[in-house]
Amino acid sequence: MHTLENSYRGLSLVMALNWDRFLFIGTIACALAAGAYLGSL
Repeated sequence: MHTLENSYRGLSLVMALNWDRFLFIGTIACALAAGAYLGSL
């Protein structure tokens, strides 16, 4: 249980530090999907 608690804390720290990077990747993916959709019309 203690190990699970420590790994969860580490995961939340990684998410806090890399949140802007995940947001950036998600934004690019949405832009590429929108471009592909508009290109196929």
